[in-house]
Amino acid sequence: MKQKNFFKYLLYGILIVYAVLTLYPFIWAFTASFKPLKEIVSGDLSFIPKEFTTDAYAYIFGRSSLFSQWFINSVIISVIGTTVNIFLNTMAGYALARLSFPGRQRIFYGLLAMMMVPSQVLLIPNYLILVNLGLLDSFGALIIPAAINIGNIFMMRQFFVSFPKDIEEAASIDGLGRFQTFFKIVMPLAMPSIATQAVFTFMGFWNEFMKPMLYISTPSRYTLTLGLQTFQAKDGGVRWDHTMAASIITIIPIIALYLIFNKYFLKGIRMDGEK
Repeated sequence: MKQKNFFKYLLYGILIVYAVLTLYPFIWAFTASFKPLKEIVSGDLSFIPKEFTTDAYAYIFGRSSLFSQWFINSVIISVIGTTVNIFLNTMAGYALARLSFPGRQRIFYGLLAMMMVPSQVLLIPNYLILVNLGLLDSFGALIIPAAINIGNIFMMRQFFVSFPKDIEEAASIDGLGRFQTFFKIVMPLAMPSIATQAVFTFMGFWNEFMKPMLYISTPSRYTLTLGLQTFQAKDGGVRWDHTMAASIITIIPIIALYLIFNKYFLKGIRMDGEK
């Protein structure tokens, strides 16, 4: 019994240390956003500002006229990209799990093989395609190449493989067609998997830096991640006070999205009808 309690407390201790190490940078970044630049670059790691100021936020929402536009751009790209991903990935996963058509298994194995290809390999081919389509320096350049996610297709396919056919058969008996069954019955029951997909897809669009840097050149069309690098001091250094304040504002939508969909992560669905 004592040995069991020892390992339990040891595990708690390790988790507490891990939590502190994980949360410390976020807490420090939050407090640093209320510090003047000279205090941040001094190397002081204390949480409490010696000279409390909101000048960084005043600059971002006032004199930095493009920050609000960058925020809106990121919201538009992330929301549209996530919505498109949810529908295409879910429908593709359902088709691979339920529909019978020639080459279904070959397509599935091909998708599995494509999961092993690093995304960086596709940056230049995508760039050339976007140039030929005239989509460079537009939101479409960030949304269309990422309209589907093979990993999420695989996740949804595995979910639908274990989804009971009895429910779909009952819906068919009640007169629902394939599309009605999918949108009215299947998708609501798949909400936990869809919510997980939505959060990670939104985070992917929201935090993307490499693609906006390659595909977007007009400052008014920058995303937040790309716009943050423009906070430079006159001497060429980084304005860490502005950067910290902007970073705090940047993570707010991610936290809000997680809080909204958190219940779906914790909600377990037993496919036999029990909860």
